[in-house]
Amino acid sequence: MSASARHPLSHPRRPHRRRPARFGSALLGLALLPSALSLAVAPQAAAAATLPPVVPQPVSQTAVAGSGFTLTAQTPIAVVSTAPDALGVGSYLSALLAPATGYTLPVSTAATAPASGALVLDPTGPATLGQEGYTLSSSATGATVTAHSAEGLFRGVQTLRQLLPAAVESTTLRPGPWTVAPVQISDAPRYAYRGVMLDVARRFFSVEDVKRYIDQSATYKINTLHLHLTDDQGWRIAVGALPALTTTGASTQSGFTGGTSWYYTTAQYQDIVAYAKSRFMTVVPEIDGPGHTTAALASVPGLNCDDRAKAPYSGFEVGISLYCLKDTRHIANVSSFLTTVVDAVAQLTPGPYVHLGGDETPQATTAEYDAYADAATRAVTARGKTVMGWHQLGQSTLPAGSVMQFWGDASDRASVGTANESAGVKQLRHAVAQGAKFVMSPSDHAYLDMKYDSTVPYGLSWAGYVNAQKAYDWDPTTATAKTDGSSPVVAAADVLGVEAALWADRAYRGSTSLPTSTSQFPAPPVYAEYMTFPRLPAIAEIGWSPKSTHDWASFRDRLTAQGPRWTNAGIGYHAAADLTWPATPGTLDGVHTLTAGGKSLDVPGSSTTPGTQLVTWAGHGGTNQQWKFTRQSDGTYTLVNQASQLCADVNAGSTSPGAAVIQWTCGGTTNQRWTVTSVSGGHTIASAKSGLLLTTASTADGALVTQQPNSASPLQTWTLS
Repeated sequence: MSASARHPLSHPRRPHRRRPARFGSALLGLALLPSALSLAVAPQAAAAATLPPVVPQPVSQTAVAGSGFTLTAQTPIAVVSTAPDALGVGSYLSALLAPATGYTLPVSTAATAPASGALVLDPTGPATLGQEGYTLSSSATGATVTAHSAEGLFRGVQTLRQLLPAAVESTTLRPGPWTVAPVQISDAPRYAYRGVMLDVARRFFSVEDVKRYIDQSATYKINTLHLHLTDDQGWRIAVGALPALTTTGASTQSGFTGGTSWYYTTAQYQDIVAYAKSRFMTVVPEIDGPGHTTAALASVPGLNCDDRAKAPYSGFEVGISLYCLKDTRHIANVSSFLTTVVDAVAQLTPGPYVHLGGDETPQATTAEYDAYADAATRAVTARGKTVMGWHQLGQSTLPAGSVMQFWGDASDRASVGTANESAGVKQLRHAVAQGAKFVMSPSDHAYLDMKYDSTVPYGLSWAGYVNAQKAYDWDPTTATAKTDGSSPVVAAADVLGVEAALWADRAYRGSTSLPTSTSQFPAPPVYAEYMTFPRLPAIAEIGWSPKSTHDWASFRDRLTAQGPRWTNAGIGYHAAADLTWPATPGTLDGVHTLTAGGKSLDVPGSSTTPGTQLVTWAGHGGTNQQWKFTRQSDGTYTLVNQASQLCADVNAGSTSPGAAVIQWTCGGTTNQRWTVTSVSGGHTIASAKSGLLLTTASTADGALVTQQPNSASPLQTWTLS
């Protein structure tokens, strides 16, 4: 049955403000630059052309004369320590470099740094570097990362990898050479909390999917993973004392029913936590309430006022559920439930925080909301953890040291200081009065589920379109200020950091209406990568780099230089048409229009339906005529339409002349791979499976595209622009 048939949309989706949150273990101290690095950023205008494009921008970066340090198969990784965590960073670096270079660089301990010829990781630097600060020195004789901790070494390694050619990110062997650009860098973070939230409740991400996202985020020095583990559409973590939470509560996702493994067992969750720790990332688990609770209400009857379990929910609405908090008995039921759940989750999570949600409860009375806040915060503090919550939680009494995550938008900022301040601003003020600290996730800048523009097939736009520039052009100190940047509700000293939030309730093509088929849903990593990149690096730079370095023109150029790295790494990013993306050297990687017979390869009507046959049509520059070429390890390319995010595909994998060329959900099969050959006047594009050429039927608008034998016809010769 279609999702729309199951769950008719009764009204337009209202702004659902989503969450942020997270601190590193040293988070409660102010995240100011260490004194040793509180220097002015080195002037870079004159040297900009010779500086490698690093994201986030370091505090100080200076080009060094010379050719740089070229790795060989014998280059050692020398770790000036015997500590396991420091040696672990060395092993991480060796493993990172191995696939593309073919080198298995040896990792060894050293009493002192070698004089030359090595990649040196030295965690014995001065305490003034702080927990995450580092220096990086590279010349023709070697490269050295110096820090005061293994965590600082790890952050430095993320910069080091960007000093190597983009091909180093490849998962397959590449030719090199592998030269580290010569630079001198001093660096440390602006904020100690730099997070990303992954919504695994609405769309379940496997353990391997989460690990992939951890690695991608860590590349840009993100140090917190906020997991949205529970919502109306699913409960994603096992709680031994309450097995129905996973047998019943985990059986649904947005658009899907019948699941039996859409949750993390205790061992799987511990695996995620351990993997995050290996990337120096703290996990913040979120157990949402008192709304967003249908999965719990379907699993534990006593949480409902009639003591009857609700039906599991696989729809797309928000603000539809609430724990029963109307009487003493049910408040006690909810309190007991929260104590059991928080105890289990806190025991599995070594980080300092448990996130309690608290948003979108329009039906809750003040007494009901306060009853939830009291029960939930007591459960967290009893476990020695710090309370986190969406800024709505600030309307109730908070324990000392609580952290609120602000997801307000321009409408909230516009109301600051007026006679009609928004509810969100009032909740902020109440939290500020209680001494809370804040993580900033303004939905109109940091919500990764917002569409880049109207052509994007996924997500929504209730907070407006958020392109890369908008994701970058804001500052945490004015996220709660008036529109002119004055009178912020939250003082700069109370801002702990930033968080990008990837919600997944509209993680399907054609997301402005309800889905009619599960074929509209891509694999979770496809959605995550498309919506995350290029915007996460923008938010990461806001969290890491000094405010004085904030410059869109500089960032834009450094950001687009990441494109070939993402292509090599197999990251399916959104190659936004308003940015100029460099091609990966020696490839056709990037977004192109394809023209044959004077007409462009086109998805008719910008359809997002798998199986739609491709046509050619007069060129107009729309995204349904834009195709992202991505080189595969065998030298072929996939062609992904930028309107539908579906792959050019030979129908049913046919090898017969005349078979239709359609768009279909990307799956990596050979009938979705194309061999591109340069010929006089353009290129031929042949199916890797059949060897037959991409061919349009005529020069008329709407001419059907098929595969045909090579006839040297102009209708088989494609120009790429």
